[in-house]
Amino acid sequence: MLEKPLVSEFSHVKPGETPWRSDGLRDFFLYRDLGVATATGGRVIAQLVKANEAPEKGTGWHRHEAEFHVVFMTKGWARFMYENEEHLVSAGDCVHQRPGIQHYLFDYSPDMEYLEVVGPADFGTVELEVGPSAVPAPEPWSKP
Repeated sequence: MLEKPLVSEFSHVKPGETPWRSDGLRDFFLYRDLGVATATGGRVIAQLVKANEAPEKGTGWHRHEAEFHVVFMTKGWARFMYENEEHLVSAGDCVHQRPGIQHYLFDYSPDMEYLEVVGPADFGTVELEVGPSAVPAPEPWSKP
C-alpha cells in the first residue's frame, strides 16, 4: 500500500450515483463503489456489499492480501468463521480483520449489507483448499 502514489482527493458519493454491480469477488453478492479508491489513488477502497442470492456454500475458506480490512454491518447479519471461532456479525457491529486471517462467510440474512474498507484497493484474495476448522451449514432462506 505504501508504494501507491500519495493521492488524497475530496470525494462525495451520494446514493444512486454509483450502481450496484454483480462483477465483484463473489457472484452471490452485489457491490457498490463509494469513490474512495479513486480519491486515494488506490490506497484504500470503500464499498457496500449486499446479499444477492441465498447462501448455498458461502465464500469458502480464504484470506485477503491486504494491510487493513474493516467490515461494518449496516443491515441484517452474517455468520463468519474466523479461523476456529464462529462469529455472528449483526447490524451495528464492526470487525477488523487482521492481515492474513483465514475466514469463511457461510451464512447471511436476505437483507445483509455491509460497508467494507480495505487497503490497498486492489487487495488480493487467496482461496484455501482446507480451512482450520469445520464450518456449520447455512440456514435456507424461507420463501415469502
